[in-house]
Amino acid sequence: MGLDKETSALEFISDLLSIITIATCFILKIPQILNILKVKNANGINLAGLLLELSSYTIMFSYNFRNGYALLSYMEYPIILIQEIVLIIFVMHYKNCLNIYGLIGTIIYTLIAAGLLLGTLPLGLIAFLVPLCTPIGASSKVVQLMEILKTKNSESVSVLTWFISAFTNFTRVFTISMDSADLTLLLNFTVNVVLSSSVMVAAYLYKHPKKD
Repeated sequence: MGLDKETSALEFISDLLSIITIATCFILKIPQILNILKVKNANGINLAGLLLELSSYTIMFSYNFRNGYALLSYMEYPIILIQEIVLIIFVMHYKNCLNIYGLIGTIIYTLIAAGLLLGTLPLGLIAFLVPLCTPIGASSKVVQLMEILKTKNSESVSVLTWFISAFTNFTRVFTISMDSADLTLLLNFTVNVVLSSSVMVAAYLYKHPKKD
């Protein structure tokens, strides 16, 4: 009886953390978007890193959706994806990358994402791609971290966004362990906690660059 109560309590905490994570993800990229609009530049933000991040989110969303995992365990992905796309558009605008190549890339991404979600592309392909999400997601954050360290300027980088990223990845380590205990997902989120925290610290340290 005691074990059942303990399990029920852990499941309740897991569900509560999932709800908090999903709710928090509604504003994950908002501070970053608003910060770019405020300073009217994208200094310190690496576009390649955002595109890698977009790829990782898309694959992970498709993997969870196609495997029929509990909705609460991955609902943040479609929410973040919408914000990520809006963020990328603004970054491309301030980096003067809104051109024909950007349009072609958008079309290719849309077709691939639709194939992953709707079943046009086989589930086996997604299962093959999912382990790559850890290095892809990690690379996106490493690239962003290196951009800040290289330019010594994080004027347009939102510290709050990276704090939320670290926090939500941390809560997912717990909720995934309670729901599916999928080792691939657990590794992915653990690595992201460390790297998101690193970007957050770097963004804070270089928030006010010295001017010559």
